[in-house]
Amino acid sequence: MEMIRKALFGLIFLLGIIGPDIVAQLPPPPHPPRLVVDRTSTLDLSQTNRLEEKLVAYFDTTSTQIAVVMLPDLAGYDISDLAFRIGESWGVGQKGFNNGIVIIVRPKTAKERGKAFIAVGYGLESLIPDAIAKRIVEKEMIPNFQQDRYYEGLDQATDIIIGLASGAYSKSNYQEQDGLAFLVVLLVMIFIIVIFSRLIGRGPTHMVSSSSPEMTVWKALWLASQAGRSHTGSWGGFSGGSGGFKGGFGGFGGGSFGGGGAGGSW
Repeated sequence: MEMIRKALFGLIFLLGIIGPDIVAQLPPPPHPPRLVVDRTSTLDLSQTNRLEEKLVAYFDTTSTQIAVVMLPDLAGYDISDLAFRIGESWGVGQKGFNNGIVIIVRPKTAKERGKAFIAVGYGLESLIPDAIAKRIVEKEMIPNFQQDRYYEGLDQATDIIIGLASGAYSKSNYQEQDGLAFLVVLLVMIFIIVIFSRLIGRGPTHMVSSSSPEMTVWKALWLASQAGRSHTGSWGGFSGGSGGFKGGFGGFGGGSFGGGGAGGSW
């Protein structure tokens, strides 16, 4: 019994020594408060401000806080653990509602792969479950990040999150986008094959008029393909443009995180 007591005391003492150092490694909340924190200088000032304005406007409208944090290193943490720790220590989201989201990005370097993670607060896990968070990282963020288009990736990802969290875009609609896009591409390919077959059969002098059935179908397919791509666009007044926005972010509200979210690397 005495040995167990001494072991527990030693563990508590060790944690007392290590604990402050671990906490000290967490990035402190920004002062003055901001929702977009880029400590890598990846985004230029215009991009940072556009993203900040969009997220502040959404927060002012809904009280939901989406924090974007770009870091040069993860200080030895797993990126998911770091995202949850930042969410908890900064208090992203509103206390009692837990409607906060933390997006962490460690850009790719010559020596290390890039990493990204979306941590979702308790109150938003039903709207943005792990599978959807994973999809946002893999479909909106990483393809852009691979081309060093970090602003575009963050802009598109936050557009999707805003749409999902506000109910403007459902989980099922977002999940169906790839299926719709594949169907549109398949129909277009079939249509092109049929048209070329008919043209070859009629001879080189045959022309397809703008009012012909072939052109009518072509226009319909083109419009459908544009609709299938609409999820990467803006959401109403949160497109990321500067507009006439004059507000500012007043600070985080004490939200909590329960482990929901997903990430990826490139």
